[in-house]
Amino acid sequence: MSPQTAKAVATADIAAREPLLLREDISSTVVLTLNRPDVRNTLSEAMLAALSDTWSSIARDDRVRAVVLTAKGPVFSAGHDLKELNRRRSDPDGGRAYFKKVMTACSAMMQQIVRLPQPVIAAVQATATAAGCQLVASCDLAVSSRTARFATSGIDVGLFCSTPMVALSRNVSRKHAMEMLVTGEMISADHAQRIGLVNRVVHPGKEREEALRLAAIIGGKSSVAIKLGKAAFYRQLELPLAQAYELTSDVMVENMLTHDAEEGINAFIEKRKPKWEGR
Repeated sequence: MSPQTAKAVATADIAAREPLLLREDISSTVVLTLNRPDVRNTLSEAMLAALSDTWSSIARDDRVRAVVLTAKGPVFSAGHDLKELNRRRSDPDGGRAYFKKVMTACSAMMQQIVRLPQPVIAAVQATATAAGCQLVASCDLAVSSRTARFATSGIDVGLFCSTPMVALSRNVSRKHAMEMLVTGEMISADHAQRIGLVNRVVHPGKEREEALRLAAIIGGKSSVAIKLGKAAFYRQLELPLAQAYELTSDVMVENMLTHDAEEGINAFIEKRKPKWEGR
């Protein structure tokens, strides 16, 4: 074995022993970091499972008020692990059952973000492509480094980004989404902001700081109001106008009956700072 090969094997072995997902608790915010820079933070079967388990844990934790999702290395996420998928072409069914398993797991994980009671903020330090772009689009908010780029690039390998399309088309207009999907071309962070894929663009290295600032603002609001409002936001988007108003009227009533709404309105009238209890 050559010295270069030995070094590569040792590096891969170390990476394999590292946690796929790092967690840091900062006050009421959880920072999750994709931790497989050696494979471009691909959404392997193991990474999908790690994310899914973590979302489930966070959903049950009332102490968490917001989540920041970031990544290590020169790529935020390159999407699905194509090598992992391709290895299953030798299965008796050509990989059909495994492909279905992975795509279903990925779609379920993305939906967990939407259903999570707490807002999730993507802090994108670098390129996000295919399902990696889908991951950004699935988050409630996104802060991007000015040097980051985005693409639904599956079409370049003959694979239309059909599942990433779901999240993408719910963030940007049809023609912008279709252009990204059929060309696979990279777009800049500034362009991503213009079309609504990201909220804010900051100097490189400042994306985590800005995401944490937004998380702190969210953490200062009523958690029960955020929970009710986030759920209603996504539900009403899929409804006709009249039904959307019917739904949100009911949500407003439920919100008005919470302790926090009573406290917040009294505090406003009395010109004092409210004391939230999350109920």
